Amino acid sequence: MPLVPTASVVDRARAAGAGAPAFNVLHLETAEALVAAAERAGIPLILQISENCVRYHGSLRPLLLATLALAESSGADVSVHLDHITDPGLLREGVEAGARSVMIDASALPYEENVAVTAELTGWCHAHEAYVEAELGEVGGKDGVHAPGARTDPGEAMAFVDATGVDALAVAVGSSHAMRARTTVLDKELIRALRRRLPVPLVLHGSSGVPDEELRAAVAAGMTKINISTHLVSVFTGEVRRTLADSPSLIDSRKYVGPAREAVSAEAERLLRVLGAEAS
Repeated sequence: MPLVPTASVVDRARAAGAGAPAFNVLHLETAEALVAAAERAGIPLILQISENCVRYHGSLRPLLLATLALAESSGADVSVHLDHITDPGLLREGVEAGARSVMIDASALPYEENVAVTAELTGWCHAHEAYVEAELGEVGGKDGVHAPGARTDPGEAMAFVDATGVDALAVAVGSSHAMRARTTVLDKELIRALRRRLPVPLVLHGSSGVPDEELRAAVAAGMTKINISTHLVSVFTGEVRRTLADSPSLIDSRKYVGPAREAVSAEAERLLRVLGAEAS
């Protein structure tokens, strides 16, 4: 199946009142696991490659091209998105290599600088037919700092969208990056206020710390794109540990990475069914 645009996945979910699941790729095994989950569930999926992931691999193109190939050969509706990109050169490289969707992350900058950088890069992306997500302020949990009190002001968010022309906006409503316990309670009233005010889809970062019932409530309140990474990473690592503990003599990495890939795929499929609407 041809690569599906992220805009299509997000817009279809928003129209259906469903979530648009967006799960992060760390390496080829997780990309394979996530695509298999989408195929079994029959639910569209956004595969995300972050700037941190690119740093781990040392370059963007090998993993991006492999992920694009998996998405294009899948029977599921799968798009490929670049996540938390702070380096304009990396952003341009990714779009030119085939990614048609990117999150511009200038959120650590003062507001006016965030607007200026995001607007400039959004214009470039739109000229290259790429969909743009951005973040206003910092969602809690950057660099392991737990900051659940961060909140997005609807009026400032509206001004930001108007000034930058972004297609989707990540907002702070109580979630926090890199959480391992799924205990977060989100500010549903703020989600509803943002949904009423903003013309673009809302994105929830830090969703790994949000339990299933809160994710469903967030989608019902108006959240659309739901990013999950840490939770699935924990599933992968936990299965590797279990397999090696049961068979400490294993030396063939396929013997312990394979079960971890299957565990991630099973949990990703479950989350897809929690969040998404089946493809028509």
